[in-house]
Amino acid sequence: MRLVLAWLPMVLIAVGNGAIREAWLTPWLGELRGRQASTVLLLVLFTAYFAGLFQFRPLASSRAALQMGGAWLLLTLLFEFGLGRFVSHLSWSQMLSEYDLAAGRLWILVPTWVALAPYVFFRWQ
Repeated sequence: MRLVLAWLPMVLIAVGNGAIREAWLTPWLGELRGRQASTVLLLVLFTAYFAGLFQFRPLASSRAALQMGGAWLLLTLLFEFGLGRFVSHLSWSQMLSEYDLAAGRLWILVPTWVALAPYVFFRWQ
């Protein structure tokens, strides 16, 4: 339960970041650059959140950190693809295109950081 409760604020952060992207970044920078800037901004916001979370609630072990990262990754992907598929009615190819680094898409960095961050912060504590 603690894993889910710690993950829920990330949804709010991501939704707020998406609103910033649509309202300011994409109109100012264009579609690709707006998405890239939004991804970097989300990584910074998540890092700030993780720093506060793990300072307030340190992880007990590397095993706990890896379990949290795995659970967060699963929750993130289920949320992302569930929202994309069933709410936004995006195709699988549309959703997966966000993971194409060769096309300049940086989104893969977000779920990667979500998965690794608990372990990284555990090692730093």
